[in-house]
Amino acid sequence: MLTKRIIPCLDVKDGRTVKGIRFEGLRDAGDPVALAAQYARQGADELVFLDITATNQKRQTLVALVRAVARELDIPFTVGGGIGAVADVEALLLNGADKVSINSAALQRPELIDELARRFGSQCLVVAVDARFSAEAGWQVYTRAGTQAAGRPALDWCREAAERGAGELLLTSMSHDGTKEGFALELTAAVCRSVSVPVIASGGAGRMEHFTDVFQQAHADAGLAASIFHFGEIGIPALKQHLHQAGVVVRL
Repeated sequence: MLTKRIIPCLDVKDGRTVKGIRFEGLRDAGDPVALAAQYARQGADELVFLDITATNQKRQTLVALVRAVARELDIPFTVGGGIGAVADVEALLLNGADKVSINSAALQRPELIDELARRFGSQCLVVAVDARFSAEAGWQVYTRAGTQAAGRPALDWCREAAERGAGELLLTSMSHDGTKEGFALELTAAVCRSVSVPVIASGGAGRMEHFTDVFQQAHADAGLAASIFHFGEIGIPALKQHLHQAGVVVRL
């Protein structure tokens, strides 16, 4: 059995970590460099850094801040936000990122996935998928930090991204994000059944049992969360002990 991963996420705006509910109502959650060091000490398996306003502000990711965060880490480090070209990826990898996450640029030009996978290898490439549910259309993909409908069913886009060379999918339910009511189990399970690459489940974690559910019922490869870690509601060591006792294989 493959080891399941616990991944804190730093959503960064104006150099600070922030967190909201369903991508809105952002509040300050602390210094990203200090939080990164804390999570590395606590036993996080990886760390994700998302510059959440880079795309909408039409600028590149905050490279200097990425470099400062990377200096605190001895675990895999994924960076996303504002990435749209080979040069963007090169800059981030040279400044400490192990993987990059692309979202809006891939939806705008799906061939970017193929190009980056050929140039850097699929192991470096995460495609982030932000999905929202509606009774009329089901699960649909959103772009530009969740502000714009992409006109793509989530499951179809996940399949295409994996086929084009994504090494991993970061699947976020906007409908569950920040609610602490649990992950989108049906969506996550459907994606996991449909692709052959690892799936990181994101959006909705509020209790330790939610991680157990997403691993055992939806078969996600990793669980990502933000506010429950940032505000000390759940500690990573305690979460891993809980998962271990529930029969989930984790790195203790």
